[in-house]
Formats: sequence, structure tokens, C-alpha cells
Amino acid sequence: INSQPFMRWRERFLYCMEGINRASAATGEVKGSYLNITASTMDEITKRGEYAKAVGSVVVMIDLVIGYTAIQSAAIWARENDLILHLHRAGNSTYARQKNHGINFRVICKWMRMAGVDHIHAGTVVGKLEGDPLMIKGFYDTLRKTTLEVNLPYGIFFEM
Repeated sequence: INSQPFMRWRERFLYCMEGINRASAATGEVKGSYLNITASTMDEITKRGEYAKAVGSVVVMIDLVIGYTAIQSAAIWARENDLILHLHRAGNSTYARQKNHGINFRVICKWMRMAGVDHIHAGTVVGKLEGDPLMIKGFYDTLRKTTLEVNLPYGIFFEM
């Protein structure tokens, strides 16, 4: 969803916000969408973020594949601009699903929270990211709680 010829980011942001505003007006409820500002450079990421804010978004999204330095830079920028930053797990399985090496998603959860990400796509018990409902609950606990006890069914192997 970078900016493909059939779906340019500016138009996508504008159409999303128009739909959100229509739905909010029709229902009286707060509605929203995570506008994906992922791009190849930080300059382009902030440019997209500024446009998202200008059209009324309060939440922007980046993909994990932009890298840790860019994620932290985006988090700082979002905080300075009063926007909520959501992290999408795009690319996560390339290193999280390896049985003999790689990085467990719990570690990524902690890193991203320390980097300043406000919200992370942790998966769903019925989705494609992971299969075990207890494991997903362990991801949620890792993201939400400040301390954790050992809980083997949840995949928590040591106190945190």
C-alpha cells in the first residue's frame, strides 16, 4: 500500500476520511482508520503524515519493514504532531516464525513500545498471523502489562 498506480496514497487518504466523516455523521459514533504513511524515506513518511493530519486523521500507521530507526523517528514525529501511531506487522513472519533462529514477536512488542509506538497489530485468535489463541493472549499481555509472571501456555517463559 505504498502508492501503487491504481491506488495513490493522497487520494486513498482523502477517500478514507470522507467515508469516516460520513459514517460518523450518520451514526453519531466516533469512527476512524489507520492511514498507512509507510514510504521509502523519512521525508516521505512525514509528508504523508502531515497530509493525513491535514485531512483530519488522528491515527497513522507504519509497517514494521521500514526498520527500527525509522520507526522510532516516526514515533517521535507522531508524538510531536499529536497523532496516534499504529504499527502494522508487515514483514514480521520473515524472522518471527523461524523455529531455530529469529526474533519472537514478544521481543518486537517490547522494542516497539520502547521506541514509542502507541498501538501494535498483535494478531487475532482466528487470523492468519498466528494460530494458537493462548499465544495471542500472551502477545496481548506482553503489550499491555508492565510485569508478567511465567505462563507457559501463553508462551511466557520468564518473568518480565
